[in-house]
Amino acid sequence: MKSRLIVLMAHFNNPEGLEKSLRTIDEPFKVDVLVVDDGSEQRPNEEQLQKIYTNGRLIFDYLETNLGVGVAANRALQLAQEMDYELIARLDCGDFNHKGKYQRQLEYLDNNPDVKLLGTWARVLDDKGNFKHMLKHPCAYEQIKKKMYFNSMFLNPSVVFYTEILKTVGNYPYKYRRAAQDYAFFFKVIRQYKAENLPEVLIDYIIEPHSISTTKRRLQVKNRISIVLDNFYFGWYPVLGLFRGMLLYLFPRKATTFIKKYTKRN
Repeated sequence: MKSRLIVLMAHFNNPEGLEKSLRTIDEPFKVDVLVVDDGSEQRPNEEQLQKIYTNGRLIFDYLETNLGVGVAANRALQLAQEMDYELIARLDCGDFNHKGKYQRQLEYLDNNPDVKLLGTWARVLDDKGNFKHMLKHPCAYEQIKKKMYFNSMFLNPSVVFYTEILKTVGNYPYKYRRAAQDYAFFFKVIRQYKAENLPEVLIDYIIEPHSISTTKRRLQVKNRISIVLDNFYFGWYPVLGLFRGMLLYLFPRKATTFIKKYTKRN
């Protein structure tokens, strides 16, 4: 029997991270998982992973060449819609769900039918498992709409949303496919639907040394500035957000990391 929820994962040369993430999906109901491989040289070991993941169906799809995480994610969204799941979740290879994460999110969505996308708070760790800081985005929709001009107010691998919203907002914008595609997508969602964050830490988010936010930081910040301009109006939050983006573009990552370390630790 098909579950009502499917988890979408884009994979690229990280079979160990994929396995670790799959092991953390621990729910009292069936959760299907779709893995789209983005032209990896190190492909997933399907036979081994099928034995490891027993909480639902594990489905694989392969892109012939490496086209970027945005393209792989959109392929996953396309397939999820064709398979007719009610709800979609995202999870990145190497990130870890806390036990019952999806149960808590589905309970909230069932009790709040006007909310169409729901993220969670997260614990941020480095690639060695050392604690860095807590990531606690605003929970209320009105606050999210304002502060989206500063940065994404959703952690992409934490979100669960209704598949039906894709008919209105579409998939991840192709022009931002290699950096900030999730930020652009969330902007489209909040302009059409109510979206919130659950005030619970339900995922461990791992900062990898070769992550997009590290290796393509300037491109990502440049794209974020473009996304702010795409959604711009003359107001306090858009103007301040644009100014913030320009400062981030000019200053090195070490400076911004230092600030986050002492402003987000708790």
